[in-house]
Amino acid sequence: MVERTQLEKGDSIAVGYMSELSGYTRISVTKNNLQELKEIWDQWGNETKQLFYGNYGDLPYMLDVQIDEHLFRALVQFWNPVYSCFTFGEVDLMPTVEEYTALLRCPRFQGLILTHPDESKRVDVFALGLYGLMVFPRALGYVDETTTDLFHRLSKRVTSVPTILAETFRSLGTCRKAGAGRFVGCAQLLLAWFYSHFRLINRVICRVFFEDYSPLKDIVASTRRVDVPEENWIALFQNIQSKDVEWRAPWMIPGEILYRCGSFDWVPLLRIWGAIGYAPLLVLRQFGLRQFMPATHGLTQSEFAYRGADYKKKVGEISSAWNKT
Repeated sequence: MVERTQLEKGDSIAVGYMSELSGYTRISVTKNNLQELKEIWDQWGNETKQLFYGNYGDLPYMLDVQIDEHLFRALVQFWNPVYSCFTFGEVDLMPTVEEYTALLRCPRFQGLILTHPDESKRVDVFALGLYGLMVFPRALGYVDETTTDLFHRLSKRVTSVPTILAETFRSLGTCRKAGAGRFVGCAQLLLAWFYSHFRLINRVICRVFFEDYSPLKDIVASTRRVDVPEENWIALFQNIQSKDVEWRAPWMIPGEILYRCGSFDWVPLLRIWGAIGYAPLLVLRQFGLRQFMPATHGLTQSEFAYRGADYKKKVGEISSAWNKT
């Protein structure tokens, strides 16, 4: 049935498609200085930290994730913007909504933060700093206004995971298509995801699952930066085989998988500044299921920005599809 659907509805790549990607993508991983946020977090007591975890998940652990720029730049060379996934030879992998949700355990600036009289408000302001400076760092040195708008929606218990994932896909794809650019996404979270899937890196040891178990905390404690040149990483990725991959992340508990949305054979994700397509059926092996090529017709046309005359109609169609999911 799946193969028949693929034949009938087709692939997202048209017949005769020629890749326009440059041979090498020059990407900047320049990030905001997060030292002040880390110092604030270290000053807080356990009660305040638990309040933060309960409201916003495990975001603070990412303050301790070291960004290996050589590894990150090498990773970008293997991003496939047509399908929004990493393609290492015959191995396809992508961070999924379920994996990012598990990593972040989503439940749904210095002077200002430390002196605010209301503890819950201090937690909120600190979370806004994390989102604006680390998760969605569109501009260096300040929090983008659009990020603030998203943050207000979080108070209504709307998860930020699809938006985090969408901005990651969009930024990787934009840089690959242009052959250069600055990564506007959460590099720390993407690397934490990567470390859990590859046996080539120090294996992440996961403990028995307790209610307060944090995959991110274990990843930070278990990984160490190694001084490997970018060209060595690229050569390594070019020769990856199935046996080198930890297909299901060791901290991932099997559950329901979001693989389609309404009448779409994939999932359109609304970003902060636009929309992009997401096809988790391409990487079912990450959930211990049989892998196949799903129908992805229309996936490449799903990316658009929130400008022009037609985008509101497209957003309405996507919102309607999500309501039916």
